Amino acid sequence: MKKLTGSLRRWTYLTHRWCGVAGCLLMALWFVSGMVMLFIGYPKLTPWDRLAALPALSAAPQLPSQVMGDVPVSRLLLNAASGQARYIVQRADGSLISMDASSGVQARGFSSAAALRSARVFSGSDDVLYLGSIDEDRWTHSGSLNPHRPLHMVQVGDVAQTLLYVSSRTGEVVMQASRSQRMWNYVGAWLHWIYPLKNQSRDPVWSWTVIALSAGCVLVACSGIVVGLWRWRFARPYKSGSRSPFAPGWMRWHHLLGLGFAAITLTWIFSGLMSMNPLGIFSPTQSPNLARYDGAIVSRQHMDRTPTDILQALQRDGFQAVELEWKNLGGHCFVLARDAADGTRIVTTDAQGLLVQRRWPQAVLQEAAAMLLPAKLMQAELLDGGDAYYYRRAPEAMMGGTERRLPVLRLRFDDAGSTLVYIDPATGQIALTADRAQRVGRWLFSFLHSWDLHFMLAAVGWREAVLILLSLGGLGLSLSGIVIGVRRVDRKMRSRN
Repeated sequence: MKKLTGSLRRWTYLTHRWCGVAGCLLMALWFVSGMVMLFIGYPKLTPWDRLAALPALSAAPQLPSQVMGDVPVSRLLLNAASGQARYIVQRADGSLISMDASSGVQARGFSSAAALRSARVFSGSDDVLYLGSIDEDRWTHSGSLNPHRPLHMVQVGDVAQTLLYVSSRTGEVVMQASRSQRMWNYVGAWLHWIYPLKNQSRDPVWSWTVIALSAGCVLVACSGIVVGLWRWRFARPYKSGSRSPFAPGWMRWHHLLGLGFAAITLTWIFSGLMSMNPLGIFSPTQSPNLARYDGAIVSRQHMDRTPTDILQALQRDGFQAVELEWKNLGGHCFVLARDAADGTRIVTTDAQGLLVQRRWPQAVLQEAAAMLLPAKLMQAELLDGGDAYYYRRAPEAMMGGTERRLPVLRLRFDDAGSTLVYIDPATGQIALTADRAQRVGRWLFSFLHSWDLHFMLAAVGWREAVLILLSLGGLGLSLSGIVIGVRRVDRKMRSRN
């Protein structure tokens, strides 16, 4: 038993010593990039920025039913992102097409000249320069961009030197990134997520590389905590008067910083590992049936109303729409209108004609939501302030581009995962679903990694200051480990020579 204990102790030391040589370098990069990410996020085009750039809609005589033709359509919307009113049609197979709202003529892709027009509309500037077409680059890894590829790149001559990516399928601007955001991201999110190793939006090699590196660094941190506690004299100090056995220098600093910051280092590395959902441990046991809720195919009912009729009804309600989308909700057909401030209206029909509403009645939402899961709806509650799972982040955060309106309807189902469903009454859309496994993942990743409880996010300035202080401690721990590792390797190399 004593021999086994001694062998285990030796292997713990060796694991920390040699795995830490590479692990500390990787952890130092994570700490530096993590501090940058507190203030500069990965490029994204938020819904409110997209809508703010859209021109107001005035008239579009072509009927939606005429545009759809005989092909099943999963999404149908109208905007003037390319400078003129166009229908954007997403077919059931996921492909995108664009049609002129006046003539119904389908666009055969969007050229560089069309991309420049869209960029002018979006930026409000005539100073635009076409840079070329790409399928994917370091700023466009998001899978949501796949239907729009290839992408046109347009440089805007504004103060921020904004780079715009324009869809070759719809003519819409689908991504923007200022020059400063791009530069900071080289030492921020792009480095933090090891994107130099990522070659496509779905890259299993990259995913498993990140998982393996994170797991290795968890092992380094755990072994370091154990070794640090073994070497610390709790009962009485060493002859030098110190409770650390190491003489003043890098080894002592590494020991002291390890005891002070190893726990938070381990927490962040472990939660980063959890963000990758290794082996699908946080995947839902049963996903809600969204097709039954809002329809997989856009219904042809109530398509006899022209967009002009709908826009006039909205204007009488004091609402200036920049986008219309034809949708379904539990068998109810409606048009979702959005304005430049990301406000919404719901347009339905009744015996008197078009009816404009600010939100769906709760009873209608609950009736439609009952079709989501083959389980009983246990609880329904309208929340005015969100909760631990439904909350809004700053735009620079990873989830900062997600709409989180209030109030929100929270539903709890009596299924195996006790699934929570959050529905936005202003749009009828499901904003979030989370079963038990996903909620556990929220705590093991988002909370441990980002400190994103309501009171933490509300402490603007204080939260960031504490996170930076802890990150600097972890960076100091990593840098001291790098110095020790380099010196140890150098000694080994010299001894061999």
